[in-house]
Amino acid sequence: MTRRWLAAGVLAVVLAVAGLIGWRAYDARRAASPVVAAQDFDPSPRDKGDDAAIETVAGADDAAPTGGTPMAQRVAIVGLLNKRNGVARDLTLKPGQAVRVGDAIVRLRACERTAPWEQDTLTGAFVQLDVRGSDTHWRRVFSGWLYKERPAMNAVQHPVYDVWAKSCTMEWPATGPDTVSAGAGAGGGASRSSAAKSPAAPEDAADGETQAPPSSAAASNAQ
Repeated sequence: MTRRWLAAGVLAVVLAVAGLIGWRAYDARRAASPVVAAQDFDPSPRDKGDDAAIETVAGADDAAPTGGTPMAQRVAIVGLLNKRNGVARDLTLKPGQAVRVGDAIVRLRACERTAPWEQDTLTGAFVQLDVRGSDTHWRRVFSGWLYKERPAMNAVQHPVYDVWAKSCTMEWPATGPDTVSAGAGAGGGASRSSAAKSPAAPEDAADGETQAPPSSAAASNAQ
């Protein structure tokens, strides 16, 4: 009898240790891969009417990281189509603004246009689309870049609403701090040209003549 109780006690201890180890392993896996639940979009009280409302959420000091017109000063036109009634309208937004039309809220996060010297011309807008369902809950159905020239690259997949980018008003500077004019002096292309190897170059240097540097490039047109 004593042996049976001893064996039962040892088995209980082994099961308890195994359960503790298993629980720690499960807890570690759960912490490493947390499950994030989808959150409903709750508009502000002024967005709950049928009229379009615009909300500004971006700061006035937001600037484009790659130069050009500051992001807060850019203006984008985004198209919105209601497939139920076939009504399409143009929404004029600045980055950080949102407009509600019926059961849809279109929010513009950013817009961009390739510089004039780029080979491929692209006009893009980072758009977020929130739609209110039949259960009166708002859900984000799209968040990403839309491109005017390539609408199929990242299209909005929704049975009722469609959104697309139409324009982004911005400017790029004509020159930058690293711009070097053609024929510049030391460090420019003239020092590596074939003219520098001509026999007259040493004579001019010996006479102490100094060539005046070219005029600076045109000022930036960024406002």
